[in-house]
Amino acid sequence: MVQELVLAALAAALPLAVAQQIGTYTPEVHPNLTTYECTLAGGCTATVNSVVLDFGYRYLHVVGGYASCYAGSGLNQTLCGTEEECYENCAIEGVDYATSGIVTDEDSITLNQFVTSDGTTSSASPRAYLLGDNGDYVNLQLNGKEISFTVDVSNLPCGENGALYLSEMSNTGGRTQYNPGAANYGSGYCDAQCGVDTWFNGSVNTDGARSCCNEMDLWEANANATALTPHPCSATTCDPDGCGLNPYGQGLTTFYGVNGDSVNTLEPFTVVTQFYTSDNTTTGTLTQISRLYVQNGKVIPEPVSPNTGLNSITASWCDSSDSAAASLGGLTTMGEALESGMVLIFSIWNDAGQYMNWLDSGSSGPCSSTAGDPTLIQQQDPGTSVTWSNIRWGDIGSTYLDVVSSVSSSSSTTKTTSASHTSTSPPTTTTSSPAQPTQSEWGQCAGIGYTGPTVCATPYVCTYSNPYYSQCLVA
Repeated sequence: MVQELVLAALAAALPLAVAQQIGTYTPEVHPNLTTYECTLAGGCTATVNSVVLDFGYRYLHVVGGYASCYAGSGLNQTLCGTEEECYENCAIEGVDYATSGIVTDEDSITLNQFVTSDGTTSSASPRAYLLGDNGDYVNLQLNGKEISFTVDVSNLPCGENGALYLSEMSNTGGRTQYNPGAANYGSGYCDAQCGVDTWFNGSVNTDGARSCCNEMDLWEANANATALTPHPCSATTCDPDGCGLNPYGQGLTTFYGVNGDSVNTLEPFTVVTQFYTSDNTTTGTLTQISRLYVQNGKVIPEPVSPNTGLNSITASWCDSSDSAAASLGGLTTMGEALESGMVLIFSIWNDAGQYMNWLDSGSSGPCSSTAGDPTLIQQQDPGTSVTWSNIRWGDIGSTYLDVVSSVSSSSSTTKTTSASHTSTSPPTTTTSSPAQPTQSEWGQCAGIGYTGPTVCATPYVCTYSNPYYSQCLVA
């Protein structure tokens, strides 16, 4: 109903304009998805949002008929020589979300790589966006904050990428007089790969413009490897590779995976990404992006890399390791995008060109160089899927502590939180007199609400990770 009211209001406001024609063959019914916004003072509040499939995955056909408005690799120039002609001659259809590979259930969303219809299996590979009840994409402002989600990657084999990421695309989806539906039909996509698409910010791309915008890859992963990557941009140039953090690529080859000694990907786990700023405010300069996990009630911070000596993405490391990022402002630019607001995107895909080797093979992961062949994946793993749930964002430390306390049998049922946090770079704390009990390597040794051992076994020292977690590491 909200969608119809939005379209009706826009149409009424623009009575003389030719607007995007809405098809009548398949109604557009957005699947609901509950998300949560959290504060340290007030806890988490649920909002029923929805998801919408990307515009490019839809059937665009002549008005009153069934012929496609596409011809070859682009639009039919007779029907869509100009934006006005295209919207006058062509209608955009709604979609059946289940047959498009998308299923939601309260606060969870599952994306399926393949779908089967009438005995035939084909690749769906959907991409969808978080949509608010006002007809615009939800605007996530995460500078100086954190976002967390629970993910199940157990059905994601080598070569697959279940990606949850942020794009600085228009919240309206490029709404214009010709395209009043816009975000309601998934238009306006852009990212740091700067693709030249048929559509540009909701309009027909008659000029061959490149769709460049800041991209923050919160989660690119399968059951064997994962990466966290900021991709800063200028108006027309981006850093397509990014200064990413991949545990396997950082020398932590047994930390994450189906045989992971810390994160077991055969079971669900919670992922927390924190964006620390220079002055601990939401308007400060972004200086550090940190990652931690929660599984079976245990907080598991990103370990210190033997290759870099780091367990987070810092501004200085990003600039020194990635000249493209440095030339585009690095984390400062990414922080500005996070401050202004970005759109949350869900996708699942495989890679016919490179077999996803950049994510999970060679120096990046344990997969063979040919395991990511999409044909092989479809034959061996037709049930390939990823599920995200319990998506939360808000103050640093506000989105995951209750997950820890509700699972851990040793923790108190009363959770203590603080409305402020300390510097992101405090000095390392070393214990001088071992006491019982002691904590082992990588185990938690301090943090708000923590009640376990605070002394590390020799030769480890209690090393700060964030206000809620310190861990025992080699000095």
